[in-house]
Amino acid sequence: MRPAGRLYSFRRCPYAIRARLALAATAVGVEVREVALKAKPPELLEASRKGTVPVLVLESGEVLEESLAILRWALRQQEDGEAAAAALEQGAAAALIAECDGPFKHHLDGFRYGTGGTGATGPGGGKEEHRQAALAILRRWSTALDTLEGPTDGQQLRPDPLDWALLPFVRQFRRSDPQGFALEGGLAALKHRLAAFEASPALAQVMAPPWAMRRSWPSPRWLYHLALEEDWQQARREGVYRRSTRGKSLEEVGFIHASWSHQVEATWQRFYGDGPELRLLVIDPPRLEAAGIPVREEPAPGSGERFPHLYGVLPIGAVLLAERYP
Repeated sequence: MRPAGRLYSFRRCPYAIRARLALAATAVGVEVREVALKAKPPELLEASRKGTVPVLVLESGEVLEESLAILRWALRQQEDGEAAAAALEQGAAAALIAECDGPFKHHLDGFRYGTGGTGATGPGGGKEEHRQAALAILRRWSTALDTLEGPTDGQQLRPDPLDWALLPFVRQFRRSDPQGFALEGGLAALKHRLAAFEASPALAQVMAPPWAMRRSWPSPRWLYHLALEEDWQQARREGVYRRSTRGKSLEEVGFIHASWSHQVEATWQRFYGDGPELRLLVIDPPRLEAAGIPVREEPAPGSGERFPHLYGVLPIGAVLLAERYP
């Protein structure tokens, strides 16, 4: 079946988990593209200027840039989904979601990272102040959710769009301090609901391939090079990478071998199948151009397949990612 679109996602992001839960539960097929937040692919940035995940690009060309918009869109693809989508936009459910995405997410980030993302204190209060403010919200949620139908002992969590919207964020809070969360009082209903959610097949499904990957999606507009770990560490010390391929230097060969995204796996099998420790260097062509390094696509001897070759030393600044491979 042709995918309904392309979902740019990040495995651990609660907003992205929210979107994946809705798409998976409503059986909407999409191509999931895992994003490294420090190296966002140009395809994502062209689809969405904000460049944050999740972003769903539909086959029609429509772009949904918010997790709630994706959740509601997924629900409306079902025969009886209009009412479920509308229920999230009004009343108590809408108020809970608004508090989740506003004050609770603010305090969650403050507790996890410190105000402004660094340090333990700041204008918005210290980490403990953020933690207590987040707990106050969660206690109100626990009381509210206690009035809703939920799982009983021994039952799995029922599919519930409100759970998809809220519980990925509660999960992130709990995982930031599991022991402290377990000791907190006034959260019985929420803890029960969260435990069922964390044990559910629905969450397991969207935290595993193909809904989530541990390696970022390889954009066909980037270049790739497999580097031995020791060669990469030397390059980091020197600021430039000078190896052409395994066992050969740039000076010996005259260029650095690279691959397009679809060529990496075969290159690894041919030259690195014995299992050395490797890094997959993700290289940005515009940065090579800015550094004055020519890239020429040339045929590989004996195959006729064309590969990109870098004619010059590779500056570390042109390497977007250096992921362990495979």
